[in-house]
Amino acid sequence: MHELYRKQILPISIDQAWEFFKNPHNLGKITPTHMGFRILNEVESPMFEGQIIKYKIAPFPGMPLDWMTEITKIREPFFFIDEQRHGPYKVWHHEHWFKEVEQGVEMIDRVNYVLPFGPLGKLVHALIVKRQLQQIFAYRNKRLIEIFGTVGEK
Repeated sequence: MHELYRKQILPISIDQAWEFFKNPHNLGKITPTHMGFRILNEVESPMFEGQIIKYKIAPFPGMPLDWMTEITKIREPFFFIDEQRHGPYKVWHHEHWFKEVEQGVEMIDRVNYVLPFGPLGKLVHALIVKRQLQQIFAYRNKRLIEIFGTVGEK
């Protein structure tokens, strides 16, 4: 099992953060454009436990993949969890945490994941996937700063 952990503080309230993240369509705003992310099914906002979201995403040029996640747990406005039901990972468990802090809201992404194919999956993780996920989440942090600003900005 691998873990990706990212923490970011934005100068907004927890309610503003929740307002943004409760809408599944906003995921496209914080996903690298070269990945061609798009939602394939009708999705309601706000999200709800049991909601299924089907995506098309191309982690590599010319290799579009179908991905389906389920929103498995929500505690508004503090956290929600999405888990892969169909897609490129053997296991994908993504926790999104929001906490009020003096500077605004602290957001934590914690992703636990496993690639398929045993030893081959471990090699692909070491050579490609780990770095790619770090780049995707770095892009996400950058886009959130562009949308909401950074701590210390007026």
